Amino acid sequence: MNETVHVDLGARSYDVAIGPGLIAEAGARIAPLLARKRVTVLTDENVAGLHLEALRAGLASAGIEMTALALPPGEATKSWPQFTRAVEWLLDQKVERRDVVVAFGGGVIGDLAGFAASVLRRGVRFVQIPTSLLAQVDSSVGGKTGINTPHGKNLVGAFHQPSLVLADTEVLGTLRPRDFLAGYGEVVKYGMLGDAGFFDWLEAEGPALAAGDMGARVRAVTRSVQMKADIVSRDETEQGDRALLNLGHTFCHALEAATGYSDRLLHGEGVAIGCALAFELSARLGLCSQEDPSRVRAHLRTMGMKTDLKDISGPLPDAAGLRDLMAQDKKVVDGQLRFILARGIGEAFVTADVPGEAVLTLLKDALAER
Repeated sequence: MNETVHVDLGARSYDVAIGPGLIAEAGARIAPLLARKRVTVLTDENVAGLHLEALRAGLASAGIEMTALALPPGEATKSWPQFTRAVEWLLDQKVERRDVVVAFGGGVIGDLAGFAASVLRRGVRFVQIPTSLLAQVDSSVGGKTGINTPHGKNLVGAFHQPSLVLADTEVLGTLRPRDFLAGYGEVVKYGMLGDAGFFDWLEAEGPALAAGDMGARVRAVTRSVQMKADIVSRDETEQGDRALLNLGHTFCHALEAATGYSDRLLHGEGVAIGCALAFELSARLGLCSQEDPSRVRAHLRTMGMKTDLKDISGPLPDAAGLRDLMAQDKKVVDGQLRFILARGIGEAFVTADVPGEAVLTLLKDALAER
C-alpha cells in the first residue's frame, strides 16, 4: 500500500514515502543518509507520549541511536523562545554538519525543526516524519521552514529542503477528530486549486477517509503530495505558481492573527474558511458561478468543518481590522496584496487586481452573519 512521490529539485531532490507502518521502517530508510548511526529528534510532548518509543524502536532496528527533545504542543511553540531552546539543545548534543535532525510531529515541529536545521552550523540535513494530516499533505513537503513573531505568521524562516519525508498514515488514527478535519482543510484545498476530479473524488470518499479507510487516506495524501511536489518543482521559492498553494491562506492568516494563534481556530480550519471566502469573492467578482462557493461550503459542512466566520467563537476585529491584518501577509508585493482566486473548482490563479472595497464588503457581510 506504500506510495512514493519524488520531489524533483536537482541536487536537492528527495522522496516522500506514504503509507502505514513507516515509523517501524524509519531506521532502514534513514540509515543511508547517516555518516554515523545517531540522530537527534525534535518533537512535541503529545507526539512523544504517543509515538516516540515506536520511533526509537524503528531506528534501533537499524542500529541507530536517538536523543530527543519534546517541546510544548501548540502554535505558540513556533516562537523565538522555543526556537532558541531547540537550537541550543542541538548544539548541546554536538550535532555535526554531516548529521541528520529528525522533525517528528505536526506542522509546528516540522517548521521549527527545519528552520533550526537550516541555521545550525550554516545548515544540516533533516528528515520530516509528519504525524498530522496537515503536516503530511502540506508543511512537511516543499522546504518552507520558520517561526511566527508578534508581527505575524511565518515571517522569519528559510527555504531548507528535507532529505526525506516519511508520512506514516497509521499515526493519523491517533489524531483528535478536530485535528484530522483541520488537516483535511489542506487536502480539499488541492482539489479546489488545481484538480476538479480530485475534488469530485473527495466529495464521494471524504466521509470514508475521515472514518479511517486506510486506502482512501493513502490515496488522498499521495495525490495532495504529488500536486504540491509538482508545483514546488516548478517554483521552489514562490516566485509564481507556488503561490497557488496559498489558496485560502490570505484570509486564514488574518483570522489566525485575530484569534491569537490559539485553539479558537486551528490552521486547517482557517484554510477551509479562507477557501470558502476566496470562492465567494471570486463569484462576487464574476470570475466563477455562485454554484462553486455553494458547493465548496456544502462539502465542508458535510465533513463537519468550519466554513464561515460565524463558526469561530469569541470576538473578532471589524472588517477594516481584518483587512489590516491581511495586509501584513507575506504575499504583499510592492504594497499590493496578492489574492488566490478561482475561475471554478480546480482553476485557481494569482492576482493583485482585487478591488479593496470588494474585500471589505465581503468581510462586513461575513461578520454580519455572526
